Amino acid sequence: MSHTNLTVYGATWCSDCKRAKKFLGEQRVHYNWVDVEQDAEGLALVERVNNGKRIIPTIVFDDDSMLVEPSNAELAAKLGLQTRAKMDYYDLICIGGGPTSLTAALYAAREGLDVLVIERSGLGGQAGVTERLDNFPGFPEGIGGAEFADRLTQQARRFGVELLQAQEVTSLRSEEESHYVATADGNVYGARAVLIATGSTYKRLGVPGEDELIGAGVHFCATCDGPFYKGRHVAVIGGGNSAGEESLFLTRFADKVTILARGDKLTASKVVIDKIAETPKVEVRYNTEVTALHGESKLSGISIRNRATGAAEDLEPAGVFVFIGLTPNSGWLPPEIARDEYGFVLTSPTLETGVPGIFAAGDVRKGSTKQAASAAGEGATVALMVREYLKGV
Repeated sequence: MSHTNLTVYGATWCSDCKRAKKFLGEQRVHYNWVDVEQDAEGLALVERVNNGKRIIPTIVFDDDSMLVEPSNAELAAKLGLQTRAKMDYYDLICIGGGPTSLTAALYAAREGLDVLVIERSGLGGQAGVTERLDNFPGFPEGIGGAEFADRLTQQARRFGVELLQAQEVTSLRSEEESHYVATADGNVYGARAVLIATGSTYKRLGVPGEDELIGAGVHFCATCDGPFYKGRHVAVIGGGNSAGEESLFLTRFADKVTILARGDKLTASKVVIDKIAETPKVEVRYNTEVTALHGESKLSGISIRNRATGAAEDLEPAGVFVFIGLTPNSGWLPPEIARDEYGFVLTSPTLETGVPGIFAAGDVRKGSTKQAASAAGEGATVALMVREYLKGV
């Protein structure tokens, strides 16, 4: 089922509206946003379809159908996403839907294995919400992140991989030579081998005002939220590749992008730094840390401090995008899956964890290089390791 003209009616303070927008962004579903506090016609529509009540979010689809305060499961069903597997037992279950997992899945499926991929958000992982991949082999002109994710997903399906979306894995346990994965909807699936490829999540600033303003001026995905800032000034917090690349992408919409870097130089690649230097819309402020975010229902300003001089200052960007590093999505794993002090999964040279038959690869694994090309390479490698393991059980 395809929906290309969704409209979400809501308000910036509405937590359910933020959740619905985040879900649609993760699934790479384009939508129009109407703030009913700023749009009288939008408010009138919400009241009309809800018998005079102001119930948000109200989501109107391109076939004129609508959902009111939908759960993620209801949205998934409306969008035609598969959230329940066809079988109870597989040769391999891949947890996560990024390039590592999808590559491993299609390689394993080509070997004739029954493979299930379970992804809690949108297939393609962080690559799917990256504006452009310029360093993936075979694409001399680069390729859009969403297109790359779609191609990889289609390729996996062509080889018979079963794909679940909008479904979160809540636990993993082992019994003899089988492993069992439980999902948030109460289902349990078994497999002879399991791949943990759950990736990482962007770190937060941990400053006052952040939690209250996420989705209301504070963002972690330029692809998802950049278009809301056409002709305005935005700030990007961070100094690495992600911060640099997303800043360049934001210049497509914003009139000015200010990068706030804690260090005295950017740590991004030379190619990214050179592009920033050539882009007049981008300003870089070094030795700068954010100390607070301000606003009642939406961002109104930020407080910053110069780490070299101690001087404090307030800025008033329309939006803030945070790219300061990654935290591995490994907190749900059982204790027997060993991790380092930061939470990254420890593996042997064959990418197997300390539990036989359970493997880890990609951004969640200690030692991963966290690039799309290396993620796909690890996916191919771990598929071969799984094949060798299954020959012996």
